[in-house]
Amino acid sequence: MLSDRDIQTAQSENIPYEVAIIGAGISGTALLYSLSKYTNIERILLIEKESEVGLCNSHKTMNSQTLHFGDIETNYTLEKAQKVNRAATLVKNYLLRNDPEQKSYSKYHKMVLAIGIEQVKELQERYQEFKSLFPQLKLIQKEEIELFEPNVVKGRRPEEEIVALCSEAGYTIDFQELARSFLQNSIDCKKSIEVMMATKVKCLRKVKDLYYIKTDRGVFSAKSVVLATGAYSLLFAKSLGYGKDYALLNVAGNFYFSPGVLNGKVYTVQIKKIPFAAIHGDPEVHDRSMTRFGPTAKVTLLLENRKYGSILDYFKTAGLSINAAIGFLNILSDLTIFKYILRNLIYDLPLVGKRLFLKEARKIVPSLQLSELQFAKGYGGIRPQIVNTKTKCLEMGEAKIVGENIVFNITPSPGASTCLQNAEYDTEKIVAFLGSQYTFDKQQFWKDLGDE
Repeated sequence: MLSDRDIQTAQSENIPYEVAIIGAGISGTALLYSLSKYTNIERILLIEKESEVGLCNSHKTMNSQTLHFGDIETNYTLEKAQKVNRAATLVKNYLLRNDPEQKSYSKYHKMVLAIGIEQVKELQERYQEFKSLFPQLKLIQKEEIELFEPNVVKGRRPEEEIVALCSEAGYTIDFQELARSFLQNSIDCKKSIEVMMATKVKCLRKVKDLYYIKTDRGVFSAKSVVLATGAYSLLFAKSLGYGKDYALLNVAGNFYFSPGVLNGKVYTVQIKKIPFAAIHGDPEVHDRSMTRFGPTAKVTLLLENRKYGSILDYFKTAGLSINAAIGFLNILSDLTIFKYILRNLIYDLPLVGKRLFLKEARKIVPSLQLSELQFAKGYGGIRPQIVNTKTKCLEMGEAKIVGENIVFNITPSPGASTCLQNAEYDTEKIVAFLGSQYTFDKQQFWKDLGDE
């Protein structure tokens, strides 16, 4: 707890920061970049519990390394795809203008594959609806699919009908490297930015107009705070009286490796009613000789994958209320979701898990052999999904709570692809929190990052 003595010490030893950002992953560093370059805010504190930026969900081992535009993600409506495309374009333009040597990304073609009459019809109709938004998107038949991806066609039954929506504008991103770029470009703006790595935040307390942040390196104060700490953001929110009607259904995504059987990204059609990504195959961001298949989606009681000490924090976040329990039971009572969760649990079992996963991977590469699949040990992150304990329902998409001079970012949607759009939104909020003397040059933000 933050005692009165802690606060008095902070008041005597530290000048309040205008903004404190907790969490130096892709979301936290994107916000730091936006604040540093496009506002007149001068004093910013960035706190990260790990030894460097982007070591949690932003690390290349913890996500599918994809910049989502909404063109091949079949769970998106046209309206959602328009929003996602707008957000991803900001990241794409940042990369093109700030990373000419492609240290943080590689370009591959990408496609979503339809298998069978029902999916083929769905994709054909989708193409007609989406082609005006994505003019580079093509509907291709088996012969052209084979030109892009020979192994997608090889070994497939001749009578099996397939088509694909394909684009040659696919981006595979090392989001940790991108976070490093955001941090360095923020520092280059010559503002008063203090970066505190390997610093754990223990608790927060609001006293009058300031937030006091207790860490294992002392107590600091700030006029406004943004938490970009994933599932932990809800834990901090609850400690300050926010998000009382929320619990978390956390999903851990795991992956399998194979030799480089794909030349680009190949997605499958999304399973209806399931909010998690359908299995896809991707070349590694810095290594075309490796293909990664996944993610699986295993429900977990951890706030951080493979950090078993975080199970206690999960129960603090989820709560042990009857409403929370009823909410989870209500979600699991849906037979489609229950079967999906059960199957994904089996994927982690020795022997049988890899064989079952092979059946899914063979939808993409029919000739793939069991001996070619290897469980990607140490890969896979956590995606928190919000459960509303009032409605007893799963809330899809972005999860964010805005409080009094504080923002809690729990889940961006779809992930890191929205980091700069999320930063734009949070920058506007922070400037509004701080008062009329602070400005955000949104026009310059869009001039620099938007399409010309």
